[in-house]
Amino acid sequence: MTRSSLTGRGWKAGFTKNIAKKQRALTDSTQGQNPLLLCSGSPPDELDAEVKIEVLFKPEECSPKSKKGDLLNVHYDGFLAKDGSQFYCSRSDKAGHPQWFVLGVGQVIKGLDIGMMDMCPGEKRKITVPSALAFGEKGKDPVPPNATVVFEVEVYSVSRGPRSMEAFRHIDLDKDKSLTKAEVKEYLKLEFEKGGKPRDDPFYEKIIADIFHKNDQDRDGLISANEYNVFKHDEL
Repeated sequence: MTRSSLTGRGWKAGFTKNIAKKQRALTDSTQGQNPLLLCSGSPPDELDAEVKIEVLFKPEECSPKSKKGDLLNVHYDGFLAKDGSQFYCSRSDKAGHPQWFVLGVGQVIKGLDIGMMDMCPGEKRKITVPSALAFGEKGKDPVPPNATVVFEVEVYSVSRGPRSMEAFRHIDLDKDKSLTKAEVKEYLKLEFEKGGKPRDDPFYEKIIADIFHKNDQDRDGLISANEYNVFKHDEL
């Protein structure tokens, strides 16, 4: 299922249709609430060098590594570089669950899309992001205008992009080209168990409800291939 936007606009989202749907679901459900999911609209790749990355911990077995389109499950703390004051903590936000989002598609600020590339489950980084790649000239409450921000990030899982058709085929157990709630739940359970963090049924049910609310556009109780492949990474 962000691994993944299932929960937000992404499935946490993602989709978290993964995770799959998780992805779009993830993004939608978290946008507007989570500072990390707010984009600055800054110019891209030529500014990549401005993002400073410090690896705080990396497992000996560091695989898989994140790439554009992957669904990540992450905990993070956000601080203002100027005085070190904290403006966000995913562990204390709402239920304190790790956040889901899809990497490299604009579901988070540009600086984090850059700074979280090539991370693996268990890895921790300190990512310093200049204002132009964070919240820009206007800022975003509680982040003031023109603020450099620092994120301490811990990745829990990296899943194949929730919106890739390869992922869709993996989740679609009966190969009928649509995803049921049972199939999404089974996929999510396997992903969490594989990461050593099994959850109870209410946790999965909440994510699934959000995923289907955000992605089941025709409200038929299924997520079709077209509803799933919103980023059109692959041919259907």
